[in-house]
Amino acid sequence: MDRLILLMLAGILAGLALIKVPLAGTFLASIAPITTLIGILAIVIFSLFLIYKALMALLGKQ
Repeated sequence: MDRLILLMLAGILAGLALIKVPLAGTFLASIAPITTLIGILAIVIFSLFLIYKALMALLGKQ
């Protein structure tokens, strides 16, 4: 499997972890909205890239 694809999947998992991390009750609670936004952006960007790579592979334009 291509290393780039695995890296993109790891980016999606990292974005999911940023969304799900509990920051309530810690000194980082004030940046919880920022981590959620970064997590959502990471998931969307890496997912769109994976969809693009899949379409290019299906069309034979690697």
